[in-house]
Amino acid sequence: MAQSTQRPNVLWIMTDQQRFDCLGANGNRILRTPNLDKLAARSANYQLAFVQSPVCVPSRVSYFTARYPHSHKNRVNYTPLDSREVLGQQIFHDAGYQTGVVGKLHYWPPTAEHARSLGWDRVRLDDGIGGTDAYSDYVATVKRKNYHATAPLPGKNPFRGAAPYNETPTGWTAAEAKKMLRELAGGEKPFFQYISFFKPHAPYTVPEPFDSMYDDAQIPLPRQMTLEEIQRLPLPLQKLILRGRQPAYNMDRTRLQWIYRSYYASVSMIDREVGEILDVLQMSGKADNTIVVFSTDHGDQLLEHGLEGKNLFFEASVRVPFLISYRPRIAAGKRDQFAEMVDVMPTLLDICGLPARTSMQGRSLVSAAPREFAFSENIIPEVITGGTLEMPYVPGKGVAGVRHPDAKMIRGRRWKFNYYPGNGGELYDLANDPHEERNLYSEPAHQGAVREYKDRLLDFLITADETDQIAPRWKLGERV
Repeated sequence: MAQSTQRPNVLWIMTDQQRFDCLGANGNRILRTPNLDKLAARSANYQLAFVQSPVCVPSRVSYFTARYPHSHKNRVNYTPLDSREVLGQQIFHDAGYQTGVVGKLHYWPPTAEHARSLGWDRVRLDDGIGGTDAYSDYVATVKRKNYHATAPLPGKNPFRGAAPYNETPTGWTAAEAKKMLRELAGGEKPFFQYISFFKPHAPYTVPEPFDSMYDDAQIPLPRQMTLEEIQRLPLPLQKLILRGRQPAYNMDRTRLQWIYRSYYASVSMIDREVGEILDVLQMSGKADNTIVVFSTDHGDQLLEHGLEGKNLFFEASVRVPFLISYRPRIAAGKRDQFAEMVDVMPTLLDICGLPARTSMQGRSLVSAAPREFAFSENIIPEVITGGTLEMPYVPGKGVAGVRHPDAKMIRGRRWKFNYYPGNGGELYDLANDPHEERNLYSEPAHQGAVREYKDRLLDFLITADETDQIAPRWKLGERV
């Protein structure tokens, strides 16, 4: 089939909670990701890519609005989007693209109707949690509600899944994605397709045959944190790590090894589907005119620093794999430069010849000067709620009498500075302490770096919202 001369198509594949180092192309010699490695070989593979929040919804909304969480105001999961925000797929839709989404969209309300109102033409949803099953196309189609159930026998893996592979969220999402891709690629309009997998997010259930893939692997585990070390961290981090009746920081090491094996297996499972999705794209005849993006919404601590999950600013949570491939505009190879995930949408619009909105705070990675720093933020709601969604807020008093610990991060090549108003901060010398184990925030010898990075953070926060505060209609030379 002859290649189209129309605007480039966009195929965007997203995972949930995948670490930067959990990709063969990023140096992992145990994890098997042959298809993603092949994609990385023809992509710009950013080695310093950072999410704007280590939480699903704030991060995803930042991707699609190209705006920081404090600007778009989706600070915690399952909160409604401000009606004034414009998501990237709407811009593509209005420019004549066919848009489609399969898998985890994570909007609120989590309905297909709401998704269509925000610019998606074709919608097949599954968020992967029980609370949204009533709106899940996967649950309605497969009619399986125990999709995270385990059945460890007869295998070794205690996280072996009970569901057959084709009845898992991963299997369903991949099948629906390939079907939709064939339909979109067969149309006359350019397409924008977003495929979002729930894995490798916990729970660590993994189906056959992937459950046994790493049975014999000895995966290096993070150093076990002591309670004394945790209690030396800023108070919001202490509360986060030690939340719940049985904090995980001293987890049995055998169980942790199986968590790593299952997490790796989930990444390999998605890798297989990425290969098949890209095969469908190739067979469609549209591959040469399609931008391919692979990204994730945040990482996973996997018990580094004593924490399962995310919600903080250690590299395992905020530094992510990010690949973008489009031969006419993007040279392949590793990029040792910063990318923020607010930059993804402006980059796609730039390549496709569409204008970015003035309100977008990201910048095109193919046109703009490289960044010198990366910014991230989070209000760490679990510190206060213990993980529930019940968060009654009283102005001036916070939640349950505690003000939200609104935390900010700014990260340069050598230094990372994290600030918790009223609770101090963290300063890490990444050149000499890449595992972020020695907090220099209070050490007299490093107060110069603390002051410098606090000033950089303040400057960023003051200027980030300039285009909101100085609206285009008030600019000199323009009439109201």
